[in-house]
Amino acid sequence: MKSFFTEIDPLRILVLVLLLLPFLAAFGFGMLWLWQSGYMLHWLIAMVVLGGLSYGLQQILIRRERKLLADAVTKPNPDWPPSADVAWQQVESLAQVCNPEEWPLDEEAWVFDLGQRTLETVAKCYHPQVERPLLELTLPHTLLIIERASRDLRKDVAENIPFSNRLTIGDFFRLQRWKDKAEKVFNIYRAGRVIVNPVNALLGEAWRLFREKSLDQARDELHRWFLRAYVRKVGYYAIDLYSGRLSLHDDDETTSQTPVSKADSEQITVEPEVSEEPLRILVLGRSNSGKSSLINAMFGELKVISDVLPDTTQSLKPFVLSREGFTQALVFDSPGCDSAHFSNDKMLTAAENADLILWVSPANRPDRQSERDCLDVLRAFQSGRVDYHSPPLIVAASYIDLLRPANEWQPPYNLANPQTIKSRNIRASVEAIANDLEVPIDQVIPVCLMEGKVYNIDDSFWSAILDHQDEALRTRLLRCLHAKKRTEDWVMLRRQMVGAGRFIRNLPDILGKRLGKL
Repeated sequence: MKSFFTEIDPLRILVLVLLLLPFLAAFGFGMLWLWQSGYMLHWLIAMVVLGGLSYGLQQILIRRERKLLADAVTKPNPDWPPSADVAWQQVESLAQVCNPEEWPLDEEAWVFDLGQRTLETVAKCYHPQVERPLLELTLPHTLLIIERASRDLRKDVAENIPFSNRLTIGDFFRLQRWKDKAEKVFNIYRAGRVIVNPVNALLGEAWRLFREKSLDQARDELHRWFLRAYVRKVGYYAIDLYSGRLSLHDDDETTSQTPVSKADSEQITVEPEVSEEPLRILVLGRSNSGKSSLINAMFGELKVISDVLPDTTQSLKPFVLSREGFTQALVFDSPGCDSAHFSNDKMLTAAENADLILWVSPANRPDRQSERDCLDVLRAFQSGRVDYHSPPLIVAASYIDLLRPANEWQPPYNLANPQTIKSRNIRASVEAIANDLEVPIDQVIPVCLMEGKVYNIDDSFWSAILDHQDEALRTRLLRCLHAKKRTEDWVMLRRQMVGAGRFIRNLPDILGKRLGKL
């Protein structure tokens, strides 16, 4: 206590005592009057009831603030590739075990230490065989992660924590310092009150415990939220980096044309201009399954010569598709997957740059083993690309007009409740295709592509495409980001080489000047 009083000017203490003396006297006389008038018990009961109500209201405020903070929680990005799922689960696990006792905010090292642990958690998911995976990050990307996380956390704090834009860090430290000193003085007062009025002191201590418990709980909730928000922000941008979404440049442009689409667009001379990166729709299937006819039906005009003879299409042919309510697309006709012109390697290369795959399977041909083999190869390839979204697959069941009875053609056909032999056969064929190719039945659309008899293209088939447009756009986004990252790496390397060459060229002059000064 001696050290405490020596730190404060005695004159200031005297001024404070003189100011408080009238209030302390009024409090003492008031307690004496309550005792003499017999109202002491009523006053004590009122104090307990009001204290309980105050505690309950504080709990309601805590729950309301907890919900407000929960709404500001960082969520995983739906555009992330499948490889990000495990990494985000690890980030969430780390956030849940962050306790205020282990990470005091008044220690400056917590920002670096907790951020480093978060980065190591994410890096370990992407480099499990590396002893120190954090070292696999480049310095510019590490700084960018901290910058983005701090920016977002600053916004969350400013919007969700009252007076955060008024109180400085110094204010918090000064308040803490005065709090410690004030507690020493208050402890002397508490000891004296026990001697003067034991009953009142006992009730006052109980009320103080209730109040401090509520305040400590609110403070711990805010502290815990801040730590978890920081972990989630750093983890979010670390996953963004490993997913190819984090660029060193400030621009967020991801819809500019990729080199592959630019090369494909140059093959088109009479189509509408492609102004940005289009959706890339790849039409696959066996020879003479109706791929070219499907493209013609989608455009509503003759775009491709139909496969009258086997292997008519010998290479990928792009066509620009512009339709209201649908993102501009490049549609690629392809040779049959069973064709000598289209090996599995070529098919996989084409599928690698596709955002949506349309598979055409003839409903009147039950021999689908070759189609299943090609689809299995394609699916195995896609499952290994964990840094990309697999493009959605829609199957067009063609030639339904040739199903028995072949001479009957009276659309529309109700497949949900088939009443005729034709509709029942169409339904059975759709189920067989879904089973043979191992695709969901709702992704198999029966169509007729015969000129003059086109059926179910503008309604069910286009509805299926529109239903998968968002998924296709997510695939396009990751494809563009990876292409942008490759381009960015080459640009950065070129700039670094130019800068290094300029430094080496000027090195003799620099050394000469320094030697001249010596």
